Amino acid sequence: MIKKENDRKKAGFVGTREQTQCRFCRRGINYIDYKDIGTLQKLLTNRGKIYSRKRSGNCAGCQRKAKNAIKRARYMALLPYTA
Repeated sequence: MIKKENDRKKAGFVGTREQTQCRFCRRGINYIDYKDIGTLQKLLTNRGKIYSRKRSGNCAGCQRKAKNAIKRARYMALLPYTA
């Protein structure tokens, strides 16, 4: 039996992709430390640019926290502004 599109909406389907949490929400991290260079480098390209939310997989709140942590680390000369 083929289900109609209305049946899918009633069943609670959001889309075909399963909703997942970002790496910081999974670990329960509330504060992203600017001194944790290993984690912050995973969010940067080899040129020093910050990956987008879609590319990094972060939620909106954690992306803003990561952005501020990266900017602090750059100011303290722990990360480069450009490569």
